[in-house]
Amino acid sequence: MPFTLLSTICFLGGAAFGYLVVFPPAFKFLVGYNNEYLTSLPAVSEYFSLSLRLLIAFGVIFEIPILMVFLAKVGLIDVSFLNRHRKYAFLINFVIAAILTPTPDIVNQLMMAGPLIILYEISVVAVWIFGKRKFKDFDSTSLPPQNR
Repeated sequence: MPFTLLSTICFLGGAAFGYLVVFPPAFKFLVGYNNEYLTSLPAVSEYFSLSLRLLIAFGVIFEIPILMVFLAKVGLIDVSFLNRHRKYAFLINFVIAAILTPTPDIVNQLMMAGPLIILYEISVVAVWIFGKRKFKDFDSTSLPPQNR
């Protein structure tokens, strides 16, 4: 139940962020080619295509902390792994942002890469808090005499 609730909240939060923060400049960029000789008149299908793509893309990327905690619970990653590979994660975040943004301008790519980096850092904290704990093996000789 908590997993479903948190996943839904993350997806809806990401979709809202994409629609309210990223969509206006992306749409402005697409219709920004207007001049005295050329008028941009996007069709409704283009508008819905752009908005749907942004909603799904941001909804999915806001699921990253949930995915990371799941991978940590399974034992595939831990905090030290995430800390060691931070620079690669940042590079991958910018590549993902370049692929997923529907417009080729750098502003929209940064508007996706920024949240991806923040979500990665949130993932590191979430894995540290909720991830699988590794306990060192101990034998009875390591216990104090009264607890043996």
